Amino acid sequence: MMVNNVNKLYLIIFFHNLIPAYVIERLFWEQRGMTVLMVVLCEIIYAVSIVIFEIPTGVFADKFGRKTLLVIGAVLSMFEFIILLFAYEFWTFALVVFLAGISSACTSGAWNALLYDSLLTDKKQESFEKIVGRMNSLDFIAALLAALSGSVLAKYVGFEFNYIVSAASMFLGMVLTHLLKEPPRNRQQRKNEKSQSAFLVYVRKSITFYKTNPKVVTIITNAMGIAAFITYLDEFWQLYLDEIEFSVLFFGLFSACISLARIPGNLLAAYLLIYFKAQSIILFILGITTVCFFMIAIFPGVIGLSMIILIFLASGVIDPVVTGFLHHNGSSEIRATIESVQSLIESIITFTVGIGFGMISSSFSILSGFLFLGVISCLFFFYFLEKGFVKN
Repeated sequence: MMVNNVNKLYLIIFFHNLIPAYVIERLFWEQRGMTVLMVVLCEIIYAVSIVIFEIPTGVFADKFGRKTLLVIGAVLSMFEFIILLFAYEFWTFALVVFLAGISSACTSGAWNALLYDSLLTDKKQESFEKIVGRMNSLDFIAALLAALSGSVLAKYVGFEFNYIVSAASMFLGMVLTHLLKEPPRNRQQRKNEKSQSAFLVYVRKSITFYKTNPKVVTIITNAMGIAAFITYLDEFWQLYLDEIEFSVLFFGLFSACISLARIPGNLLAAYLLIYFKAQSIILFILGITTVCFFMIAIFPGVIGLSMIILIFLASGVIDPVVTGFLHHNGSSEIRATIESVQSLIESIITFTVGIGFGMISSSFSILSGFLFLGVISCLFFFYFLEKGFVKN
């Protein structure tokens, strides 16, 4: 029964996110000499590595199987934390994020493709959004536990110990990934495996999918814009707290609040789709994101912290809605590839926005950087408001 894959994926995602290193990541990097601009450069390297490897790994997953890519991603994730223990130079951090980009490219399409086809084998694909929501919620519960324990460990044991525990958690996730079962291949997939031009076949079919589904493109680009903005909020909220002079002990509690805030949206996503269109949901969240980024920059302190939590609360809906919409409209033979294209769009947006964010944050302050994100988010909102409700 492929349902066993779902249970294993629950455990894998738990250990993959039981990472106490994340709660003090920016402080650890800063302690090792990494400035905001250097971190943003690393984010750009991360985005570039995804751009390079995203489509090839998606095609590989569709052509030869999703489990292999998940195993490679798990191995690379474990080595990231081991390398960081010995990182003191920019190039070492750059190497880590490059490997992280490859790992993300390996798993981005393969993860949901394996999940969807496992459910499809047992004729339970209609529960995909619900399962994704539960998995994301488990992700955030693990992150919450890691945050609460990570801040205490950082205070009394030291930053390095957090990275040792994180590497051990990734090792457990890697072992469980080896135990996954590959869903059975259909006839068309086996035929493509034998085709010498199979790579181009997968890419051509994926491009055709997006060309013939303009609504999918609108929704994905909109949602990936939000994801790109939240990437920098996720990366730099620690510096925001540090700038308004909060103790490192508070970091774990605030990180836990962020994780808790993401859970309701993930659990409610499938329910909301009963009453609202995916496009309407995404546009509404983009509006909330725009207002909150302005508030974060203008009112640093309690109001700003509340707005950060509100952004994460609203954004929890995005992943189940978008991935569900994508997989319900896509075919099994190119499932990983079309999701890789989605991730590629996000990386390009993240890369572009990151250049401006990094330059402004380094030249002025982290508050100015968040104000910049608010302005870009506002531009996205009005563009897609017109494109989403007037043209469609």
